[in-house]
Amino acid sequence: MGDRGYGIDPAVINAIANEIKEVYKLGTQIAIVIGGGNIFRGLIGSARGMERASADYMGMLATVLNALALQDALEKLNVDTRVQTAIDMRELAEPYIRRRAIRHLEKKRVVIFAAGTGNPYFTTDTAASLRAMEIGADVIIKGTKVNGVYDSDPMKNKKAKKYDRLNYLEVLQKGLKVMDATAISLCMDNNLPIIVFNLKKNGNIKRIVLGEKIGTTVS
Repeated sequence: MGDRGYGIDPAVINAIANEIKEVYKLGTQIAIVIGGGNIFRGLIGSARGMERASADYMGMLATVLNALALQDALEKLNVDTRVQTAIDMRELAEPYIRRRAIRHLEKKRVVIFAAGTGNPYFTTDTAASLRAMEIGADVIIKGTKVNGVYDSDPMKNKKAKKYDRLNYLEVLQKGLKVMDATAISLCMDNNLPIIVFNLKKNGNIKRIVLGEKIGTTVS
């Protein structure tokens, strides 16, 4: 949403698409799980009195809007892309099929997974962990507004301490806001590393793929 506070900012979508293209040109296989908080957050809807399952389904639909916007931006850059949704909507995108997703990756297509896991009560973080496991990903890289994981909110506390490395249990025991506990537990059980980094800084995705120490690594 950029600085708009709501919706989709084309400049931000285009900047992210350009970042992805730079990594795509390296020959890296890329799958993307996209959130929908710029349009609707299920937890916020639930907190305001909406039935939780309905609110979560609305949040999943918001991720489809973002996925289609990112697909459009990528294809304008000649990056071959497929969107797969966990909720069937064939007029817009393919249904999620694990083997088909892996085949797309093998054919050098960027795959965008939308609609979370297709189930209420599960976050986008959990969807990212689940899909990463299913396609045999090497790493999850999670783009955020800050350059890693801190012991408190660096936007509010200037003395917040940044961690360069953490293990999964430290994240769970300290209650650090890396991903929700279900997502962290999934990664821990399957030994899948997570790198948390600042998505707003140009070139960070490429730096991570090339092996630079960016952000915080959880392993």
